[in-house]
Amino acid sequence: MARYLHGMRRWWGSRGISVRSMLNCSLVSRHGVGNQADGTLQRAILGLHTMIGGEGPLSYAQNSSYQGGIVDVAKPIIEEEIAKKLDINQLCPNGLMNSFWIADFGCSTGHNSFPAIQMITRFLQQKFQSERLVSQIPDFYVFFNDQVKNDFNTLFCSLPPKRQYQAVGLPGSYHGRLLPKASLHFAYSSAALQWLSQVPKVVVDPNSPAWNKGRVHYLGARQEVVDAYSSQHAKDIETFLEANGPCSSRCNPYKR
Repeated sequence: MARYLHGMRRWWGSRGISVRSMLNCSLVSRHGVGNQADGTLQRAILGLHTMIGGEGPLSYAQNSSYQGGIVDVAKPIIEEEIAKKLDINQLCPNGLMNSFWIADFGCSTGHNSFPAIQMITRFLQQKFQSERLVSQIPDFYVFFNDQVKNDFNTLFCSLPPKRQYQAVGLPGSYHGRLLPKASLHFAYSSAALQWLSQVPKVVVDPNSPAWNKGRVHYLGARQEVVDAYSSQHAKDIETFLEANGPCSSRCNPYKR
């Protein structure tokens, strides 16, 4: 945890923002707006909540080896889940499928996203080939999503030259709908969905038992504070799934 907080201080410090200013302003999360009456301040601060772009010493590309390790650990799990749970019969009952849509929610500048997407598309190709239920493997379209001020220039300049997919930029918050209903076949996100859409209102209310005075985290806080953050996270995950998931269980291509 100390290492994590040190990383946070370094990240925010590169923007000239102190931890105390974060607390005093009741700042927004990376993909949402917090409890702040001044709408102008909300919008100004929201634009800061992106990873540092480029390839410099403070950039995400040069400071994300830990996140890259998460991708490596998840590799066998993703492979197993695609092999077991992706139901191609339900996706294309007539044996025809022209395109397969994939989204990476929280792609940053692509440093860790590209290896993950390359891995996912390879596993999907293997799945289609092994099942032999379609006349040909569909074209893969990958939607790289992050905040509107994310450094998409670095992302697209760094695209792997030999890739098995078409790349599309998808700016905006993943807490709202970004694609047409029932259009997304595969969603991927790593080290991103833990960001809340907003600071729980009760933790900044002096009259609330969950008031989190003097803190920007809940480590060592009262149970009411932990419950407030947990409740907000549950709401955010539900909103994310409703906005970006299948239209209903009847059109869900993944076996339960």
